[in-house]
Amino acid sequence: MSIISIGVSGLTAAQIALSTSSSNTTNAYTTGYTLQVANFSEATAGSGVQIASVDRQYNQFVTSQLNSSVSAESALSTYQTEVDQIDSLLADGDASLDTLMQSFFSSLQTLASDASDTAAREEVIGAAQTLTSQFTQLGSYLDDMADDVNSQIDDQVTQVNDLTEQIADLNKKISLTSALGTTSNTLLDQRDLLVSQLSELVDVDVSTQDNGSYTVSLSNGLALVSGNNSFDLQTGVSASDPTQSVVTYVDAAGHTTVLDDSVFEGGSLGGLMDFRDNSLTDAQNQLGILAVSLTQAFNSLQTAGVDLNGDTGSALFSVAAPSTYGDTGNTGDATLSATFTDDVSALSATDYTVKYSDSDGYTVTRNDTGASVTATYDSDNNTLTFAGMSVAISGTANSGDSFLVLPTRNAASSFTTLTTDGSLIAAGTSTGASDNSNALAMLNLQTSSIVGGSKTLSQTYSALVSDVGSTASKIAGQLQTQSSLTEQLTTLQQSESGVNLDEEAANLIVYQQYYQACAKVVEVGTSLLDTILDIN
Repeated sequence: MSIISIGVSGLTAAQIALSTSSSNTTNAYTTGYTLQVANFSEATAGSGVQIASVDRQYNQFVTSQLNSSVSAESALSTYQTEVDQIDSLLADGDASLDTLMQSFFSSLQTLASDASDTAAREEVIGAAQTLTSQFTQLGSYLDDMADDVNSQIDDQVTQVNDLTEQIADLNKKISLTSALGTTSNTLLDQRDLLVSQLSELVDVDVSTQDNGSYTVSLSNGLALVSGNNSFDLQTGVSASDPTQSVVTYVDAAGHTTVLDDSVFEGGSLGGLMDFRDNSLTDAQNQLGILAVSLTQAFNSLQTAGVDLNGDTGSALFSVAAPSTYGDTGNTGDATLSATFTDDVSALSATDYTVKYSDSDGYTVTRNDTGASVTATYDSDNNTLTFAGMSVAISGTANSGDSFLVLPTRNAASSFTTLTTDGSLIAAGTSTGASDNSNALAMLNLQTSSIVGGSKTLSQTYSALVSDVGSTASKIAGQLQTQSSLTEQLTTLQQSESGVNLDEEAANLIVYQQYYQACAKVVEVGTSLLDTILDIN
């Protein structure tokens, strides 16, 4: 190879190196861009130089660790955003339920002082209406949050499908360039950026195939992307609980599989499901059991007393009966309807699953702990009694059928006062207008363990506020730790794959000098050739 050819090979290599360094410099702030390095090697012809490849400074292990950390951080951030709303809602001191319950019992104390005082009776009615209104407002807010969470799950599943479709399309392009013996760093960067964005939504595992394609899978191994194909997620109504959305997986044959919420451990989608299944449901049930317990205990005293008109008292409060749902996969035609019994102490702030089998008949389990619940079946009336409820069964259940019973989840939003007439408060147990014996019993409900037979109303509400606050603090602490880890991994990843402008500025000078030196080689070669030609 002539000296001119050697110099030209250097000029070509210098141009590629300068172009690579220039690209690094101009993309220093481009999201997802990976540092590129031009690799020099001796020319295959024997003399001169060539650029063997322009490679990305990419570390798959560090990137995978970073994506996992981003996924965990996103889940915690989403959970915190949601639980902070409940924490702020319950912690409003001026209008908290505890303050309003104290005001209600304070009005009963005034009534007990003079049961014939119509103004005191009206004060009780007013305090009751204010209390139930606050219950309704809080319950409705939580119900709206549940609807909003379902809506967010729908939106995020749509985003997941959009990203996986783009990743599959890039897989196709990358495998094609690989088959042609070339590599597109731009396509690789675009795909890694999409995977990073996907990790913010859901925790995924990524593996690289021989042709350079990515296989992107959920934690249970189901592939969202495999080669050129992407597989959709869908949302639908839960077969057991129509108030909740579930996510299903659609395989290549179009068959759908319902995914358990535990599949989504990370990402904002996982954070939403974790919040919904734990903090939100628990808050709804805890508020609900307060409403039900107060309703049952107070109404029991009302109907045992006498009002100002000398009549037997009637219910002051009303709350919706437990909700019951049959699983859509049931093969029998049985339906359940539930009512609360007078045994207030048996109520618990949880949901229940009722199952029927030919061998065991009807069995009941708590959904929060999975523990079995003692249930009594009356074959004569076809009723099942458990946990402070009487469940009437119509139709015939087949073995394997199951039913969901929600005693308290929707109770708070349905809590209401039935009358505006203070004379209907059954303050006494005789026809005497000044009889306050029943009013004193009503007042004692404030300090009685009427919630689950173990806690007062105030203790239950305080425990709810404390639990939500504790969860919010715990999540905030975990988020801070996870954010620090993400920051460390980002720093590590950028130290390898990020653009350092100082280094690139130095590289530009080096490659410029290298180009000038190679140009000098060509100049010398040209001069020698001219000299040889001039000899003649």
